[in-house]
Amino acid sequence: MAAFPHSPNLTFRRLRGQHSPAEFAAMVRRSAREIGETVSCDARYIGRVESGEIRCPNYAYERVFLHMFPGRTLADLGFHPREAVRGRLAQQRTPHTHKESDVQRRAFMAGGSATVAAATFGLTLLGDTRRAPSRAGEAEAAAVEDAVRQIRLLDDRHGADALYRRASEPLRAAYALLDAGATRQSTEDRLHAGAGELALSVGWLAHDSGRFDDARSHYAEALATARVSGDAGLEAHAFSNIAFLARDTGRPRESVRAAQAGRRAARSLGSPRLLSLLALREAGGWAGLADRRSCEDALNRAHTEFARGAAEADPEWMSFFGEAELESLESHCWGTLGEHARAARHARRAADLQNPHFARNVALYTAELAGDLARAGAPDEAAWAGGRVLDLLADVQSTRIRSLLSGTATALVPHQRSPRVAAFLQRHATA
Repeated sequence: MAAFPHSPNLTFRRLRGQHSPAEFAAMVRRSAREIGETVSCDARYIGRVESGEIRCPNYAYERVFLHMFPGRTLADLGFHPREAVRGRLAQQRTPHTHKESDVQRRAFMAGGSATVAAATFGLTLLGDTRRAPSRAGEAEAAAVEDAVRQIRLLDDRHGADALYRRASEPLRAAYALLDAGATRQSTEDRLHAGAGELALSVGWLAHDSGRFDDARSHYAEALATARVSGDAGLEAHAFSNIAFLARDTGRPRESVRAAQAGRRAARSLGSPRLLSLLALREAGGWAGLADRRSCEDALNRAHTEFARGAAEADPEWMSFFGEAELESLESHCWGTLGEHARAARHARRAADLQNPHFARNVALYTAELAGDLARAGAPDEAAWAGGRVLDLLADVQSTRIRSLLSGTATALVPHQRSPRVAAFLQRHATA
């Protein structure tokens, strides 16, 4: 069936007003956070909408746009009716109702089929690697980008353990598209960036689920993609993840070097928040080396850069990085240096500040708080926090969080005469 010809969405362009596409994209991302959605909107996406290439947004963007312009319908915003859009990607999307979301959650928690996972990711276009595409076009590049967004969204809500295996197939497909080449240079650039970000997302799923060798391999693949394509933003992201993995696997000096390399890559990008995150990665490495002075210097740099505020150049993948994540990463530094009471104060602030939409991070920060409290001599408070984590693990699967909680349980064994501690230890043992 023939597709609609692309005609400019002049209505949407008028709604943007005097804002630049990048400024309007930032407004879209802020509106998404207000309603607990995660969208990776940038100036390019706004341009695709206004050019008519995106004739009907996906359901996440639909919710955000209707929140931004209350009382209006998609038609009022210049979009086609969903049932009239016949492109391959549009045919694969289904309404994201609360009922459907709950069904998908249960499927992931129960380890549902790869078919269910692929449908959830919206990856049918990428799913068949047995037949190599001739030349990749805009639809394939958009599918890779959508895969990254969907994986990040599901990870934020449910954790990595149930997602990792199912994410490897779209990653192979994305690199098959790169090998096949693209119809245009601009499309090839998008494929390089999308495949690199997908490698980092899949690497993070491996990282969070304790598959450290797999994570290292995926991060290295993303770094190589960044250097082949000359993408400084992707390179900085890759080094940030490499530094994080090195910290978590007991290689603090490598963590410092990777964070510093990431900072060099990020210098020209104009994102203070990215520099802040890389400084925190470096601080974690210095803490692992027991170099308190260097750690404090890096923490001071992180706070200085963070205080500069958000910028249009902030990468889309940094939607998780706010004050709560800053507090969590600083908490880890103080805990590593043996100052557990100080670490607990930061971990508590992290848990209190975190948007509930990021369920995995709420569970993580609370697990960190429980561990710090246990080691700071507050066993009853630690047991309460540990119980809260067990509640959250009903919807979140993360080997890293379970490992932190196991460490807390071990630290609380000497205090098991306390009724609250005993109750937590029994519940943890049977969870």
